[in-house]
Amino acid sequence: MLSFEDVVAARDRVAETARHTTQEYSHTFSAMTGADVHLKLEQLQRTGSFKIRGATNRIGALSEAEREAGVVTASAGNHAQGVALAASRIGVDATIVMPEHAPVSKVQATENYGGNVVLHGRDYDAAAERAHEIERDQGRTYVHAFDDWDVMAGQGTIGLEIYEDLPEVDTVIVPIGGGGLISGVATALKGSDESIRVVGVQAEGASSVAESLQKGRRVERDRVETIADGIATRTIGEKTFRIIEERVDEVVTVSDSEIAVALTRLLERAKTLTEGAGAVPLAALLAGKFDYEDGETIVPVLSGGNIDLNTLTNVIVRGLAETGRYLKIRTVLEDRPGTLDDLVSILSAEQVNIYGIEHDRTSRDVAMDDAEVVLDLETRGPEHVDRLLAALRSEGYEVEVLV
Repeated sequence: MLSFEDVVAARDRVAETARHTTQEYSHTFSAMTGADVHLKLEQLQRTGSFKIRGATNRIGALSEAEREAGVVTASAGNHAQGVALAASRIGVDATIVMPEHAPVSKVQATENYGGNVVLHGRDYDAAAERAHEIERDQGRTYVHAFDDWDVMAGQGTIGLEIYEDLPEVDTVIVPIGGGGLISGVATALKGSDESIRVVGVQAEGASSVAESLQKGRRVERDRVETIADGIATRTIGEKTFRIIEERVDEVVTVSDSEIAVALTRLLERAKTLTEGAGAVPLAALLAGKFDYEDGETIVPVLSGGNIDLNTLTNVIVRGLAETGRYLKIRTVLEDRPGTLDDLVSILSAEQVNIYGIEHDRTSRDVAMDDAEVVLDLETRGPEHVDRLLAALRSEGYEVEVLV
């Protein structure tokens, strides 16, 4: 079982490569939630993620023979980069198996850090199967992304930093994928002060932990589907499950829409870019997924910032739509002069900004003497959206909300 002493022992080894990251008080999120919110900015870590900590501790513990044989791992991206950098710093050859649809930015970054990338399978679990084949065939040491004591101890150094920088902390919110991060952080925090509450958060589309805790055994999902690719695992580890059972106080889930809103809020209000997994703790806080006292000191761990730019675009649009800042609608007009102008005049009267208009008189979905119109609109909140839709429908327009 992982001990507090293991995490403390990992600190010196991890410090050789990883940074002690900033922990900042947020006026914005404190005002929004009524809590005393401090953001642990682990997305500012080397490689853009906490994963460098665990990888550095594990690879640093290799024997000389193991270093010569090289290492292999599987990862959706962040662990891949951590292993690649940690291995290259001490001259160890690293093969990284990543899912076929891993973000291009993460694949390229892993290669730039010195890793030999193999793309295989549709998710982390399929990539892990291939990595274990390479482990057996080539005699490499497998560096598990989460279910390894040394890896967990390395990740746990985040907990030591949180307590060192903010000993009055009441609650720490941590994302859960395979469970390595929360296992290490919970061990560090409970070893520092048993009264500190640790709340774990999973994406609804990859939520194996809550059911596993309920049934008292690990549960594996048939598939995962979430914008938070960094925590998109079908199940948690055997070792991490034991620690979560013992040391994590509560586990909640958030939807992709809630993740998108949190990521957008971080960008707009905190000028902070995270990936989906990194925004998950704040999403749980903003959505009120767990109870807390007014003024309670809460630290969401923003675990990483390695988001693909194409994904970022989609997430921002979704976040704006969820907060009533963006609206995409479809309607049908009579195909005659002036009808589009009539529609635009209503938008103008409601002070809606038009991003784009698609006017298609050849669509098979409308009558020969009609035209389909799709509009991308900038709006100012849910009430503004409701008022606009009501105005259009009161004038006889049949409006379909697309986004």
